[in-house]
Amino acid sequence: MDTSYLKEAGLTDGEIKVYLALLELGLSTSGPIIEKSNIARSIIYHILDKLMQKALVSCITKEKTRYFQASNPKKIIEYIDEREHRLLENKKKVEKMLPQLLLHQKMSPKSQANFYVGFKGIRTAHEHSYEKLKKGEEYVYLGVPAYQPEEQHLYWQRDHVRRAKLGISTRMLFNKGIDKKIIANRNSFKLCEAREMNADIKSPACFMVYKDTTLIVMQYPESFAIEIVNKQVADSFKAYFEEFWKSAKSFSI
Repeated sequence: MDTSYLKEAGLTDGEIKVYLALLELGLSTSGPIIEKSNIARSIIYHILDKLMQKALVSCITKEKTRYFQASNPKKIIEYIDEREHRLLENKKKVEKMLPQLLLHQKMSPKSQANFYVGFKGIRTAHEHSYEKLKKGEEYVYLGVPAYQPEEQHLYWQRDHVRRAKLGISTRMLFNKGIDKKIIANRNSFKLCEAREMNADIKSPACFMVYKDTTLIVMQYPESFAIEIVNKQVADSFKAYFEEFWKSAKSFSI
């Protein structure tokens, strides 16, 4: 007999075995049920109680001995109908809860990390900022290296034109030793202010921060970027940037 439909109806494997055994046995104590169903003695009463809760088994006591009997198989249809009714009621309740559940999902912190290789990868990660930033918002760069390959300068110059047209501003902190021509060039673009850091940091890595995203960029000796999407991490790096920004002097020729 294919009992998969009984399982889909909500009965466990153990409940199915016990119920079928009782159908054949009729009124019976637990001993024959255990033997017929091959269910362990330690769990037989638990399964019988579950079947009684589903109205698929009844119980009587004679001289302090419990006897069990399977209900008419038509009761299974009644059980399915009742279960279906409960599921529909629960569905309605969950539907009412959906706005609150979606709000919790929206408010929950989301974290992810992505790794990008090469200068093209760095560009891809940088341009994700255009998917999140709107006119009037900004991104900041902390610790831009004093040395960058020429091809990268050309890309950043074109990117600043694009950024300015979209009304996105930026503040940039370059490491000490930056060529004055480069920092003057960056300040020549609209909505961009570049300064030289006061702290003597010699790290090839720099950090781009906007909204909930922190981009860690390494440009040499190997080029790669690590993108971290986490609001708390971004807020922490932004706080570091603001402290360094306060101590950096505005650029002047």
